[in-house]
Amino acid sequence: MGAPDVLDLWDLRVRRNPDAPALVTPGQALTYRSVDRLTDAWAASLAGRGAGPGRLVGLAFADPGRTVLGMLAALKAGAGFTVLDDRLPAAARDSLVRRTEAAVWLGDGAHAPTAAYVLADAPTGTEDTTRAEDATARPPARTAAHDVAYVLFTSGSTGQPKGTLIERDSLRRFAAAVAERLELAAGDRWLQVASLGFDVLIEEVFPALVAGAAVVCRADTRALDAEELHTMMARTGTTVVELSTQYWLEYARWLDARDLTTPAGLRLVVVGGERMDPRPYREWQARQPARLAHVYGLTECTVSSTFYAGLLPADAGEVPLGTPLRDVEISVRCDGRPVPQGESGEIHIGGSLLARGFLGDEAATARRFVPDPVAAVPGARVYATGDLGRIDADGNLVFLGRLDDQVKIRGHRLEPARVERALCENPAVDQAVVFPDPSTGTVLWAFTVPADPEHAPLPGEAVRLTGADRDALVAPLEADLPDWAVPRVVFRVSVLPKNPHGKIDRRRLSDWATTGGTAAAGSGAGRTAPERPAAADTAVFGGQAPGGEPLSTALGLFREVLGAPELGPDDDFFEHGGQSLLAMRLLARLRESLPAAAGLRASALLRCPTPRLLSAALATTATTPTTGPQVAAGHHQAAGTHGAGGHR
Repeated sequence: MGAPDVLDLWDLRVRRNPDAPALVTPGQALTYRSVDRLTDAWAASLAGRGAGPGRLVGLAFADPGRTVLGMLAALKAGAGFTVLDDRLPAAARDSLVRRTEAAVWLGDGAHAPTAAYVLADAPTGTEDTTRAEDATARPPARTAAHDVAYVLFTSGSTGQPKGTLIERDSLRRFAAAVAERLELAAGDRWLQVASLGFDVLIEEVFPALVAGAAVVCRADTRALDAEELHTMMARTGTTVVELSTQYWLEYARWLDARDLTTPAGLRLVVVGGERMDPRPYREWQARQPARLAHVYGLTECTVSSTFYAGLLPADAGEVPLGTPLRDVEISVRCDGRPVPQGESGEIHIGGSLLARGFLGDEAATARRFVPDPVAAVPGARVYATGDLGRIDADGNLVFLGRLDDQVKIRGHRLEPARVERALCENPAVDQAVVFPDPSTGTVLWAFTVPADPEHAPLPGEAVRLTGADRDALVAPLEADLPDWAVPRVVFRVSVLPKNPHGKIDRRRLSDWATTGGTAAAGSGAGRTAPERPAAADTAVFGGQAPGGEPLSTALGLFREVLGAPELGPDDDFFEHGGQSLLAMRLLARLRESLPAAAGLRASALLRCPTPRLLSAALATTATTPTTGPQVAAGHHQAAGTHGAGGHR
């Protein structure tokens, strides 16, 4: 008999709970028996196309439900899987497709590789069309514990994203340990909200399935704003959800503004990605019935490594990261050696959940997965995280910051130098510095020094770039970097000031931008503005300056949310630092202030990204018998409810 496999845990649940829901989609709920038969059929087709131990199956579906089915089918074929994030630029997607060398790609979205297809000889949706008498048998797959289970990519904070290779035994141990720690049971329903290319997807799916619980999927990968999240959790009977720190804060603010509590069925909210301030943690614990679990982990260590779900003491200055899962070893070290409890050092992670390494990058693997000089087991390794921490008196890990210059932006690790180098590739730029905005930490600011001194502003001034000037710097970055890594606010300065230690003084730059800056330079909104509805423009605004409703309200809220008091009625939300989390905040404030905005969704901002355009659409909606302002043909993809890799 071979080593236990993650599929053994799945098969146990199929035998024990065949008629319990395993996958809940907007169309229907599939039982464990139905999912088992369906994925057996998929696995047989995959095996016939070369999928097997040591190979990968690529998944690029436009909906989460079929992605979950594809992951399970790939494992049944003996292969591993990788998931292509539909938010990535085309060049980054093509690079990932080449590097994975998948045996077969499945997919039907616009982001799917040209060679991808939906299986022709097995059901292609989430409908159950198999019967007991003609169900396809699962192909025999002689897998080993160290065969690949999946490859997901880190955020590429210092260069090209790294494919992290997780083995089947690590996935099995992780799923069982999380199910145990969170006390998952057959009655639980875990709502899937993470971006499909992010490792949190693994945590949303496999612990639930090995516990006999159900995974609840959205119809597509569109990000949910706070109201949509709340409504969907209530409607689907969600009991567990995992949110990034910033996403959770937006939801908490939304609940507080409406004096609401979490849906009755929701018992646990898992939160991670960035440092959590103790104040909102305590406020949530004081008034919300759903418990919090603060998590920490890295893609390289199979998602989450530590969990904290305690009642935060009144004198705590940090929310702990918690204690390790079973099969995880946490140590705080200096020069590779553990330090005494309470002292600070670099966080190291060891144990059975470590990745095999990085796909096709032996040098990076050797650099980050290092031999453990104090381990009792020969050949043991630890992963040096680059995070500072300490172990407190209760045995909880406490996060203290980064050892290097990396920053966290909406849950992603980012090496600013990578973006700074890209900006300096423009011959018009001599120097550049990038850092998160000081007020929210969710938007990247860039300060550039022009190569031609004639174009430099006066000393102490920061000129905000818009229009063609901004596009010339940002457009090349948008082609190669994920959305969250692209600076949304760009300034031009004459010099990068230094502090007494000789380092760039980011505080002074922030002061120049917020108090000493000059009027923005450039030519308009920076992107081709959608045509404004002529009738609404004439009837509501009459060509007048801002001041009438709903324009004055929209303009005031744009300024409030973006922290930009100088913003004009034709300034673009996204050109002035807007992104998905701030869009949620803006939409919530608009709904509170304008009756016509009751049905407003985040997609509206893509078609109508300025106060004038959005208020015109709202005014038109107010005189039209519709349920809400459905003004967008497309959608603005969320820029990271979760990030890939890094401190979670």
